[in-house]
Amino acid sequence: MNLLPLNIDSLQLGQPLPFVLRGASGAVLAHKGYVIRTRAELDALVRRGVDLCVDTDESGDSHRAYLAQLQRMLLSQKPLGQIASMQMAATAQAASAAPGQGLPDWPELQLRATQLLRSPQLGDFGARFTALHACLAQRCQQAPDASLLALVHLSAQETDLYSATHGLLVGCVGMVVARATLQWSEAQVLRVGRAALSMNIAMTALQDQLAQQTEPLDAQQIAAVEGHALRSESLLRQLGVNDPVWLEAVRLHHHRSPGPLAAKSEAQQLARLLQRTDIFAARMAPRATRAPMPVTAAMQACYYDEAQQVDEAGAAIVKTLGIYPPGAFVRLASHEVGVVLKRGATATTPRVAVLLNREGLPTGEMIPRDTAQAAWKITGAVAQRDVRVNLSLDRLLAMV
Repeated sequence: MNLLPLNIDSLQLGQPLPFVLRGASGAVLAHKGYVIRTRAELDALVRRGVDLCVDTDESGDSHRAYLAQLQRMLLSQKPLGQIASMQMAATAQAASAAPGQGLPDWPELQLRATQLLRSPQLGDFGARFTALHACLAQRCQQAPDASLLALVHLSAQETDLYSATHGLLVGCVGMVVARATLQWSEAQVLRVGRAALSMNIAMTALQDQLAQQTEPLDAQQIAAVEGHALRSESLLRQLGVNDPVWLEAVRLHHHRSPGPLAAKSEAQQLARLLQRTDIFAARMAPRATRAPMPVTAAMQACYYDEAQQVDEAGAAIVKTLGIYPPGAFVRLASHEVGVVLKRGATATTPRVAVLLNREGLPTGEMIPRDTAQAAWKITGAVAQRDVRVNLSLDRLLAMV
């Protein structure tokens, strides 16, 4: 543990913490994603921890850079408004950066999405949402396998920032499927991403809370969940969204409407793809009360419609991602266990990195396998809880 003292003024009230907040002894004062809403609450944390610190060994490179940037700005005594604008300019510049300038910072994008969707503001929502969506769309078009791997990986272990991570994954899968298999126009593809990112905007904070809640939902929570699609549409209108197809897709994204896509309007087609992708992504993510489901269960859930018939949008998801999409854990004929890095020539032959040897012990270095070869054929999916290996997302992405 390498504790770094924090300047109290570097913590933004009303925004999710991008790191675990610790006291001087190393005790956890607040988990990543926790929102400190008032100065009084912050003062109470200071009293508990004497000094506020972050463990740079666990916070990741992006969070260390974030902290260093804030510290430099604060020490230079720049006005807080200028600090905020400089941060926004930096994120917008990062979103439009040219490809090939290093690995994408997915945790940073995850945090940006959470901050925007939990506390949308009329004044800057349009610009911030456009930058976020453009960043996601660019990555999913230029590096679809790496993007799927990163978001499936983050979704499978994230509860603090569940809602935004879920929206990013649904948006990524939806855009990849719409482009590669459904062959929708580019305008339609981009609408999928916008609708996915914003479909739960009216209950982002509640979704994050429910992902960690162990007791049953109360009546107020049930009502909020059941009415969130309509409220999300209304909120988006208030925030300046005027695209009727985007808005209708958000309103309909939980409607049960099986049947051929060609018989539906553009908004209904988009909503159906979102609904099927939503089902897949939800099963790939953990809750406080359950671990992520095996990928085969997630695929089966989106493949069959409400009448237990093959769903056209669900089948497109399976065709595009394969039976074992990037980020899924699988067992090979060699009795090794690995993680899928990249889709293969067929739905059952992706490229895999071995994590556990045939004795079930960690391999140390990840070993690439071509599952099209009989010796390394995939024999089935493995649940995440059975793979007790600490994976580095950057190392995984470097192998794609």
